[in-house]
Amino acid sequence: MMARHFFIWCGALVALSAAATIHVTRPAQAQTAVKFSLDWKYEGTQAPFLVALDKGYFKVEGLDVTIDTGSAPEAINRLAAETYDMAFTDINLLIKFRDQNPEFRIKTVFMTYNKPAYAIVSRKSRGVTTPKDLEGKRLGAPTADSAFANWPIFAQANNIDQSKVTILNIGFPVREPMLVAGHVDAVTGLSFSSYINVEYSSVPRDDIVVMLMANFGVRLYGNGIMVSPKFAAQKPDAVKGFLRAYLKGLKDTVKDPAAAIDSVLKRNEVATKPLEVERLQMALHDNILTPEVRAKGFGTVDMARLDKAIEQIALAYSFKSARPKAQDIFDPTFLPAETERRAN
Repeated sequence: MMARHFFIWCGALVALSAAATIHVTRPAQAQTAVKFSLDWKYEGTQAPFLVALDKGYFKVEGLDVTIDTGSAPEAINRLAAETYDMAFTDINLLIKFRDQNPEFRIKTVFMTYNKPAYAIVSRKSRGVTTPKDLEGKRLGAPTADSAFANWPIFAQANNIDQSKVTILNIGFPVREPMLVAGHVDAVTGLSFSSYINVEYSSVPRDDIVVMLMANFGVRLYGNGIMVSPKFAAQKPDAVKGFLRAYLKGLKDTVKDPAAAIDSVLKRNEVATKPLEVERLQMALHDNILTPEVRAKGFGTVDMARLDKAIEQIALAYSFKSARPKAQDIFDPTFLPAETERRAN
């Protein structure tokens, strides 16, 4: 009897050992690779993506995310070429890109900038504090600037006689230096870029004027997360997981902007913490945490407003084909639950 119990016990032990061996040697579940493109270099405004990466939020969702720098047009082209799966860039550029390339049905799936950062930056000492003050003045504007692309909308919304404004086509590197030196009276640009560049050129803060176009009649949306149609169709759960992870990084960034900037500094050796914290705080205040976002939550859009925004774009851009509808540009089906997206 004792011998029988001994052999039963030994058999159970061998079985447990084998099960343990099978458990240990079983390969880990493969993570889904996601190539993600930013619209610019690593700066304060990109912090939420980097926070989500550094804190392992993407990994928890089963994603192996690579985040690369780029430019706004390049980010869209990368999606069209399917060399990248997702990207962060300007929805207004996407609207125009899709009109010119209707075969590429790229959509925005998460709206980050409820208001775009397009702005007119000027100086009180140059006599420009309101939109109408631009009449009779010199406006520095690179022709490829996304803010300048919306200058006709801004001018019409504020009854500016454009014939009375001298537009100087200047390069991006000299845009803010020319304003600082007084060679132009104002410039077009992104608020959190042009303002920061002027401020850190030793111009007194109380001399700098930022006219955010969104506060002066330009009703457009700004930057959002976009996805290639192929990736969205083949790996919808990966898209949803990416947005859940990003949302956590965004909320962490809102809670502690200074700590979030540490993820930027790890990747940008020339960046300084005070400057990037200020840049991020400007974006949070002016572009991300708007009254609409506080009411409806992060990530979504008001479809009626987006339709009106597309109509407004037509004031400065001639559509080649039928004007798109909001549902052609924004897809809300990948968004996290409304309870998760609450901004308060």
